[in-house]
Amino acid sequence: MRNPGRMTLRRIALTSLVALLATGTACATRSSGARGKDSSVITSDMIGEQHFDNAYDAVSALRSNWLHTRGQDSFSTPSAVVIYVDNQRLGGVETLKTIPVSTVAVIQHLDAMQATGRWGIGHGAGAIYIETAMPSRTVEHASASATLANDPRFDWFEYTGNDSVYRTVSARPDEYLNPILAGFYPDPSMIRVGDDYYLVTSSFAYFPGVPIFHSRDLVSWTQIGHVLDRRSQLNLDSAGISRGIFAPVIRYNAGTFYMITTVIDHGGNFFVTATNPAGPWSDPVWLPSVDGIDPSFFFDDNGKAYVVNNGPPNETPRYSGHRAIWIQEFDIASKKMVGPRTQIVNGGVDLSKNPIWIEAPHIFKRNGFYYLICAEGGTENQHSEVVFRGNAPTGPWTPYSGNPILTQRHLDRARPFPVANTGHADFVDTPNGEWWAAFLGVRPYGADLYNIGRETFLMPVRWVGDWPVMATGNELVPFVHKRPTLPHQPPAAESTSGNFTVRDDFNSSSLPMHWQTIRGPASGWLDLTSSPGALTLHSRAAGFEPTVQPSFVGRRQQHVVFTATTAMTYAPSSDGDRAGMVAFQNDHFYYFLAVARENGKTVVLLEKREGAAPAAIVASAPVDADGSAPIYLKIDGRGSLYDFSYATRANDWKLLQGSADGTI
Repeated sequence: MRNPGRMTLRRIALTSLVALLATGTACATRSSGARGKDSSVITSDMIGEQHFDNAYDAVSALRSNWLHTRGQDSFSTPSAVVIYVDNQRLGGVETLKTIPVSTVAVIQHLDAMQATGRWGIGHGAGAIYIETAMPSRTVEHASASATLANDPRFDWFEYTGNDSVYRTVSARPDEYLNPILAGFYPDPSMIRVGDDYYLVTSSFAYFPGVPIFHSRDLVSWTQIGHVLDRRSQLNLDSAGISRGIFAPVIRYNAGTFYMITTVIDHGGNFFVTATNPAGPWSDPVWLPSVDGIDPSFFFDDNGKAYVVNNGPPNETPRYSGHRAIWIQEFDIASKKMVGPRTQIVNGGVDLSKNPIWIEAPHIFKRNGFYYLICAEGGTENQHSEVVFRGNAPTGPWTPYSGNPILTQRHLDRARPFPVANTGHADFVDTPNGEWWAAFLGVRPYGADLYNIGRETFLMPVRWVGDWPVMATGNELVPFVHKRPTLPHQPPAAESTSGNFTVRDDFNSSSLPMHWQTIRGPASGWLDLTSSPGALTLHSRAAGFEPTVQPSFVGRRQQHVVFTATTAMTYAPSSDGDRAGMVAFQNDHFYYFLAVARENGKTVVLLEKREGAAPAAIVASAPVDADGSAPIYLKIDGRGSLYDFSYATRANDWKLLQGSADGTI
């Protein structure tokens, strides 16, 4: 939480609400006098690093740890050790030899008292608990047998969005609302396979990576998983919040789904494949010869395939932001790049005007023409979408005289409910011949300020003289528009557009897919089993620093006006212990609403960090917290202002800090 050279070591656990790249929910910290790492737990990540053949080998390797921490060796009387697999009782330790480690998510040692408390019968020398349900599309979690008082337990979390634009406009049965994916869902890519549509977006340094959605009407979208849900697929160690996964692209060819992307600072460009878009997806196939970012596949109808991407120009850059679009053939059978790399666009539509950041290229074919669509102008307020046309994937490419085909950069910024920074589009056609585009945009509440981040919007594509156009002149990106001519499907179980409320009661064995962690899976510190119907976060000495993973799970802020509320049971025991909710943008910009131990007293406090300076407490109030009753925490956001409140009785709110500056 503070400069590592100046901080007192604390243990921290958090749940947050993601905005821009994040905004807040829940948190906890613990002082240096707290317990160390729980050596009674081994996770799938640890198992994978040791190359054990079966669970017996993994358990045997932990004997010394368990003997050291517990003062006894359960294997001294192995016949007295009971084995549980997914809460089903098996025989003694020899049965562990029949369990391959490839099926194991968590192994935990419980002493006799813990095991008796959990399963209600005597267990002699203790028990070994194994969880085999390796979560393929949710945050990994470890089972725990008991919760310490200074590990916070969150009984529920509720998020409500209440944007005024959706009280001004509403969608009739033949209409839909924009954005179709509200909140931090940038860089959309979309495909049609038969009557099904699939969409992916960037995820940066959050885990699991690359959320994937399904729809049959382009309006109602349901998340079916994450493409990158294993550590073997995605290394985000020490990644900056705005690094990691950039601009994924989803494509389909001959029964196989492809997702290609760039992981910044951790290996470059790669792709994964699947036969089922819900997963599992393969481990990465790396493309070291593809220099740059934003790779995209194009599968031609003659059987050839290509990768097109943004890269440095084949000359000394003439100005800042001077980039190029490159293409190279891809051999489907060998999964390798072949032949020469060719520059097909230098700079952008008109190099003489010094266009910046030509990127996000996609190629598709229509009526015998090849089309190349790209973003141009950077992802801020000069963002746009442009198009080129040619007779072959390698060009030559001719820019459309009416470019850009989408932008809002020239419009009055004072217009009501602006949608800005539009671009980075991907197209699909429907069986009846309509064309539609998914693209990113933002909903600023001030001068280029948008805490909810870059979102996914939907608009029709119309064809003018065999050129695609999305918006021209003073056309606005609409908040409400006529639906595609497709059969309606039932609304998704969880809304992604308009105003809505989502409540999590944590009564499942895994978190809903809208929750994410930072820089990797939650290995051992996220617990949904020790207190069924609650989320427990085990506190650790890791806070918001650019190179570590805090005990933090977050969900997106999806509205300019919102309320986030939770009930937390927690009793900090040492100075520096704290837990609560955080409104989080990145490691250096956040508000932390916490129950804490300060100077021997329990308080609720608000900690603010803005930039390179250490976080500072900006508000504090005494509070009774002995771990026997919940404390309620609430964050209200309204554009640039955030209110932070707490209560010791339900709905008896006390304002700790009002109108805090949310522009940080």
